Amino acid sequence: MIRGVLRTASRQLLLARALSAMQPQMTKWNLSGDEIRKGTEKLMEEVRGRYDRIAALSPTEIESCLGLLKETHRIYDSTVAYYEFPSQVSADENIREAAVEAEKLLSKFSVEMNSRKDVFDVVCSYGEKIQPPTPESKRLIERVIRDGRRVGLHLDKEKQEQIKDINTRISELQIQFQKNMNDDKTCLYYTGEELKGVSGEFIKGLEQNKEGKYKVTLQYPDLYPVLKQCTVEETRRSLLTTRYSMCRDANTPLLEELVKLRHEKAQLLGYETHADFILDARMAKSKETVKNFLEDMVAKMKTPLQKEFDGFAKLKESECKESGQAFSGTVETWDIYHYMQLTQKQKYSVDNEMLKEYFPMDKVTEGLLKIYQDIFNLKFTEVKEQSSWHKDAQLFSVFDKSSEEFLGQFYIDLYPREGKYGHAAVFGLQPGCLLPDGKRQPAVCALVCNFTAATKDKPSLLYHNEVLTYFHEFGHAMHQILAQAECAYFSGTNVERDFVEAPSQMLENWCWEKESLKLMSGHYKDGSAIPDNLMSSLVASKLANVATSTSRQLIFGLFDQDIHTRSSADTAQCYDGASRRAMGLTAPADSNFAAQFGHMAGGYDGQYYGYMWSEVYSEDMFQSVFKQTGVLSPDAGMKYRRCILQPGGSLDAFDMLRNMLGRDPNSNAFFKAKGLS
Repeated sequence: MIRGVLRTASRQLLLARALSAMQPQMTKWNLSGDEIRKGTEKLMEEVRGRYDRIAALSPTEIESCLGLLKETHRIYDSTVAYYEFPSQVSADENIREAAVEAEKLLSKFSVEMNSRKDVFDVVCSYGEKIQPPTPESKRLIERVIRDGRRVGLHLDKEKQEQIKDINTRISELQIQFQKNMNDDKTCLYYTGEELKGVSGEFIKGLEQNKEGKYKVTLQYPDLYPVLKQCTVEETRRSLLTTRYSMCRDANTPLLEELVKLRHEKAQLLGYETHADFILDARMAKSKETVKNFLEDMVAKMKTPLQKEFDGFAKLKESECKESGQAFSGTVETWDIYHYMQLTQKQKYSVDNEMLKEYFPMDKVTEGLLKIYQDIFNLKFTEVKEQSSWHKDAQLFSVFDKSSEEFLGQFYIDLYPREGKYGHAAVFGLQPGCLLPDGKRQPAVCALVCNFTAATKDKPSLLYHNEVLTYFHEFGHAMHQILAQAECAYFSGTNVERDFVEAPSQMLENWCWEKESLKLMSGHYKDGSAIPDNLMSSLVASKLANVATSTSRQLIFGLFDQDIHTRSSADTAQCYDGASRRAMGLTAPADSNFAAQFGHMAGGYDGQYYGYMWSEVYSEDMFQSVFKQTGVLSPDAGMKYRRCILQPGGSLDAFDMLRNMLGRDPNSNAFFKAKGLS
């Protein structure tokens, strides 16, 4: 039960209930496997018919093209989640399987529709002859033409068919890659002695086998406490190596085939590499720009990283001496999380096990909702009468506090379960856009995470880094709902991929500010505040291990650019090379991190650098606007809502940033935040 969502004043409470009653659940999630199959076929039939109508437009009917195109996008994007999304969240294996099959069919269908030369020709004709009625409509036509050229519709028929076949196969491989990860049930068993250093409370919550050993899965709520706390190096080594080997045999050949196919497609389209193809439509524009950006960051991190590693080595030597373990003289990949946490505890006096007692899920959620409501002038009301995909999923309606306009709905599904998507993400379920009659279709999305669930003795308690994740992902949810684009094509987070993380990264800053931290924390037993000394230590620890954390992200960016500037790749070797370049660490023997690196089959191929690239802009916005006017300032929040969230993808990211900052963005705030100014 989430507390503090509704206002306590009676008039506002009655109004909130009335508004909630006016907006029942907008989406349905009780479809059977058979209904998913039939609905998928019906959707494909309807959308194919709509594209046929566009293709059949005569020169005298060409003005109808824009309206038909917008409505076709809206119908497809508003319906497809019913049939695909259950593959990520349903507790019923049969429904997940039906949704995976639907996803395969719909993915192939999307490739087919996006490859229609007859529709492309009509849209090109419209672009040549008609002046669209609004700037966003003009942008839509330009983007659809660009998209057509990016699947080769301007090329000869033979190349078009080759690209279509490649795109179909790419979609199949990506779906299977994610399914393999969702289905993985790998776990390890350890004795109590092998888990030395891990909190007794955590161990008490683990299952035991007949031999009395404790079951540790590869899911985050099990993985990170052991990697961070366990003082037994062999346990850390075996667990991290197993995680880095997750889906190795199944997914390595899939990813390496994806690399080859992406390169082949890029060359057919006239690009040297897949990275060139991807970056042509991103803020960075070229692989040379990205290479320089990443290599510059590696160089800037070299000295502070060595300093941090020297500290880790001293801690490891001391710990090994105390426990009687042999000290190898080096810090290994599986040591990093442990000594990062120990550094935070010893250097900054931040005990994460004690600190998490001040972050019970209900209190964090209450504070998160209050902060977002206050800074963005919103009102959230929980929809009680709803049937979602699982009992853990809650649904909220969103209203503008001043106008009382209904803006959309979001689900939160926060705890792990078998077969569920294993990371943290926001899934768009219905785009916010205009209907043919000019009224607005509200957006709907789902925030899916995997935080530690409550036990019989304690509520769900979050580590501070999990609080950061929660705020980050909720920022994506707000982007989905608060965008006010005309077209489904530009709804929500449909911005340049190397900007999409910036709005959410900016909102992570609230987890480091005392004023906002007080709103989201309180001891789970009595609600008492975080002690002042611990609060000050937590805020100061923002700079703890910053070079190590940054360099880890650089590994992923370097790896991504490496494999996508080649015609083929040994992904395990490439990952090891990136790890050595960015951090001087070798990957665990016989592992392949890339086989469980979902981003490489989930839309971040050739563009993972965007996480750090967008962080430059997020820090500039926070330091230049919110830090100047107050971190909880409604004025700053409304400016951010208006300039960054409201446009969706209807403006270029650089234009949104200039509107927000009143100038071109720069990297000064980013390096200041990293302690490198």
